[in-house]
Amino acid sequence: MALTLSQAAVVNTNPLAAGVIETLVPNSPFLPRLSFANISGNAYSYYTESTLSGSEFRAVNAAYAESTGTFASATESIVILGGDADVDRFIQATQGNPLDQMDAQVRMKAKSIAYKFSDTFINGDTAVDANSFNGLKKRLAGGQVIAAGPNGIPVVGNGGTDIQAFFDQLDNLLSVVPDADLLVANAPVIARFRSASRRLTSGAIGFDNGALGQVTMTYNGIPIVNAGTKADGSLIIPQTEVQGTATTASSIYAINFGGGLNDEGVVGLTNGGIQVDPPRQLETKPVLRSRIEWYVGLALFGTRPAGRLTGVLAA
Repeated sequence: MALTLSQAAVVNTNPLAAGVIETLVPNSPFLPRLSFANISGNAYSYYTESTLSGSEFRAVNAAYAESTGTFASATESIVILGGDADVDRFIQATQGNPLDQMDAQVRMKAKSIAYKFSDTFINGDTAVDANSFNGLKKRLAGGQVIAAGPNGIPVVGNGGTDIQAFFDQLDNLLSVVPDADLLVANAPVIARFRSASRRLTSGAIGFDNGALGQVTMTYNGIPIVNAGTKADGSLIIPQTEVQGTATTASSIYAINFGGGLNDEGVVGLTNGGIQVDPPRQLETKPVLRSRIEWYVGLALFGTRPAGRLTGVLAA
């Protein structure tokens, strides 16, 4: 059974871990929606359909032509994401409530982990960091990637035909991921979405009010969310991608979130979930340390789990 982190927090008996999850989830656009399947060991091996066996009509007393479907094997590894939150004994003794000092450090570390996961979810590349996992940008290829024009395409442009051309390309992306649960872009592109919505008369772009008062833009009912920033403030989906002569392009991702290991879509993998060690004093230096670790990975099941539209100009 796969659970989102919020669902896992409800049944988690470790109050420290539950508190960390409460910080992780709102600091990532993906963690509120991504389900995590708990696996044994450090990897999950599975088979995907390569070619289907044939079917045909036959005549009376005739035989079917023999045909057999083929499979491809795949393995997804889980990796270690986390960090240490330290509080010096001097700070503990001299600056306010000691529990507040450690709590603040743990929450900051959890926020940093959320940023790191979100960045890796999109940009992860084991050729760059062998200890991480591959994100959507590295995984998606072939028919899962659609180029919005040889030199990119603006969202608004001339305010008329350019808008229609852009949304035609967005529809092409959704044809690749027909069961998409989410569209993900960067802040500059989402700002242009809002500009386009003021010029469209079709009603394809809508706005939903969340339980906490937040407003989410939708396209034909599919939420459009901001991928956000890395811990250093730079965009997770940069506006510096190159497409033809364009050097200020970006991408939009369409994602179908699967519900488990047997469900088509993007699914998180974990072994044991979020683990948080209670503060303890180190022998090597006079600090209290709490460690957060998450054995985590990512899997894309089925033929249409996600897609990417490249060459999107925030213009």
